[in-house]
Amino acid sequence: MGSLQVPLVMEEISDPEELAKARAQRERFDRNTAWLQAHATEVYVHHRGKCICVAGEELFVADTPEQALALATTAHPEDDGSFLRYIPSEKIDRIYAH
Repeated sequence: MGSLQVPLVMEEISDPEELAKARAQRERFDRNTAWLQAHATEVYVHHRGKCICVAGEELFVADTPEQALALATTAHPEDDGSFLRYIPSEKIDRIYAH
C-alpha cells in the first residue's frame, strides 16, 4: 500500500489586514470554545453519539459533521470561528502511559 505525500508549505504572513482577520477569527473560535467549556457537562450528557458544532456561542447537533456544520452556518454565516466535535457514545476514561 503506497502512501500519499502532500507537500507542506509554510508562509509568514505580515500583511496587517490578514493578521487582523486571523486574530478576529481566533477570537470567535475562543468564544465558541469557552461557550462549550461552560456548558460541557450538559452537552456531553445529552448528545452522546452525535456531532456538534458551536457557532455564535450556540450549539448545533446532528448525526453527521456535515449536517451540524450546515445548521451552524445557516444560523451564523459570519462566524468563521466555529468548530466541530463528535461526542463518543460512551464516556471514555483517559489512559495515561509512559
